[in-house]
Amino acid sequence: MQKSLPPLGWLRTFEAAARHLSFTGAARDLNMTQSAVSQQIKSLEGYLGQPLFLRRPRALELTEAGITYLPVVRDAFRTLVRGTQAVTGTQQNAVQVQSNISFAVNWLAPRLPKFRSLHPEVQLNIFTELWEPREMAEGAAVEIRYSLRPSDTVRTELLRTDHYYPVCAPGYQITLETLQQHPLFDCSNLLSNWEIWVEEQGLIWEKPPITYSTTYLVSLSVAMAGGGLCLTHDTIARRLIDEGKLIAPFDHRAAMPEAYYLLLSPQAEETPGALAFADWVRREIESDLQA
Repeated sequence: MQKSLPPLGWLRTFEAAARHLSFTGAARDLNMTQSAVSQQIKSLEGYLGQPLFLRRPRALELTEAGITYLPVVRDAFRTLVRGTQAVTGTQQNAVQVQSNISFAVNWLAPRLPKFRSLHPEVQLNIFTELWEPREMAEGAAVEIRYSLRPSDTVRTELLRTDHYYPVCAPGYQITLETLQQHPLFDCSNLLSNWEIWVEEQGLIWEKPPITYSTTYLVSLSVAMAGGGLCLTHDTIARRLIDEGKLIAPFDHRAAMPEAYYLLLSPQAEETPGALAFADWVRREIESDLQA
């Protein structure tokens, strides 16, 4: 007798746990308790007759069965998303966009009126992340990701590389010689950092205290308030500099190891609104580079 499918909720929980490699991360995504996630995974493993995860002391690891099953589950959810969109008539015009919050606020949001004037028929739903996700969010058609080269699990293309440098409020008194005596701010977990920028200037890095935040929004806000200097790059700071809210007191620009990438999910290829948005982002980035 053919076995019936496991409950859809168990599969959703498995996908979330595999995406985060964490029951806690899955619980946060699904608005569940960690113990409920763990119980659903155990139930699914019992149903399948084999473990999907190796429980390590500090993290999860997919078993061979989990690695094999994960793309099957993800493809099934993508099929359900596409089918639902087709039935409800939202496939052509509703586009879920994912990006980090600094890009969404400082680059994308000020340009959205321009996109809407060109494509009034497209409805954008924008979702933001603080950290680089391992995978595109479920249902996301387009993602703009700031990171090292992402994995090729979906269609990926380089949007732009950039250079980073310090900024501060207009009128803030600063010289290279006194730089390390001032409050310094940065975004955490990036390879574009103060030490490299200072050493490229031929200065000795004296390891001053640095205040880190999980997003450029915090460090840029402190700098605009006259609280010190923060590192940034043109993609998210050019508008603020053009508007006179920030200045770049030094000429040196250091090349960023990180870059901006455009990721398109499989359903984006079948969604005119997603393709229109992706083309518009490419043109806007190209316009920035030529300015």
